[in-house]
Amino acid sequence: MSPARPAGVPILFAVALCAIPLYGQRWQMQYLYDENKSSLVLADLKFPSARRGIAVGYTEKGSRQEPTSVVTSDGGAHWRTVPLKELPISLFFLNENVGWMVTAKGIWQTTETGSNWTKIGKTPLPCLRVYFIDENNGWAVGPQKAVFETHNGGKEWSKLPAAAEPPGDPQYSAYTWIAFATPKLGLIAGYNQPPRRSWMPERPEWLDPEGAVARRDTPHLNYTLTTRDGGKTWHANSASLFGETTRVCFSPDGAGLGLVEYGQSAAFPAEIYKLDWRTGKSVTVYKDKQFSISDIALAPDGKAYLAGTVSAGRIRDVIPGKVRVLVSDDFKQWSEMVVDYRAVASRVTLASSGSEIWLATDNGMILKLGK
Repeated sequence: MSPARPAGVPILFAVALCAIPLYGQRWQMQYLYDENKSSLVLADLKFPSARRGIAVGYTEKGSRQEPTSVVTSDGGAHWRTVPLKELPISLFFLNENVGWMVTAKGIWQTTETGSNWTKIGKTPLPCLRVYFIDENNGWAVGPQKAVFETHNGGKEWSKLPAAAEPPGDPQYSAYTWIAFATPKLGLIAGYNQPPRRSWMPERPEWLDPEGAVARRDTPHLNYTLTTRDGGKTWHANSASLFGETTRVCFSPDGAGLGLVEYGQSAAFPAEIYKLDWRTGKSVTVYKDKQFSISDIALAPDGKAYLAGTVSAGRIRDVIPGKVRVLVSDDFKQWSEMVVDYRAVASRVTLASSGSEIWLATDNGMILKLGK
């Protein structure tokens, strides 16, 4: 049975597609962390321009974690390490210089593409992600139905009343993603997922793989907040469905792409749907039992990219798998892209700057799409 969609995003039809090999472009390694007895976990990647890029995460040596970033100012030809003071969660950049970093303890701003960071005012906590439409007006989202807005660049924040409207206990609710198609039209996505009712606590998936697969997914609430006036007003919606909407991206021409990820017992690890934000209609355009998709991107030329890993078994995201990327220019026929054989990961992140497309793995690799 196909999963439900949030209200205003009806499903039209579903298709499963096979990828067709494409050898015109390939993903080439640009950065590889290679230090003895330590590893680099990358949490997010952004390229606000073709020249300047930054990836944030932490180095891990034994039980010690050191927040860090790697930055480039020459399009990935050279990278340098810039230490951070707090563990990073996500990045957002408004332009080549001005950006924000969400950490476990606050929000930081840079005016030099990550070369320097300054902690900004009374930060709403906890926070997972921010989005700014200009240097003054932005939003922050996080657990417990938390959505905050600022109109002075983050110096002061106030709660967004519409975020509390959907049903569900805030203790088990979170808003996790923000996307804008135009300066006027935007969307915030989230979910409510109460714990399972069981007389016995669940064991971790890696410790009890058979149990993880046997557990049935249960439908839960997915939240959407939408605005058509640049954030002056927001309309709240909720719908019961399987899986969680973890990524949404839009292009100004009306096209949109959404990623829904499912639990271990689901037949498919993820599903991609095409969204027309002008009409609110959606259609499933890709799903594959062996492809754990963790990020999506829409390029200015209209191409859509799906990135993730090849599932090594029924239990996904436990054992790193080969990185896989598909591309399509019509959302119907998907082509396999050649990826450097060294690229393995549990999750990957995409970043774009104009025609330049980049990919980071959660184990310290950064790749660039090239000829």
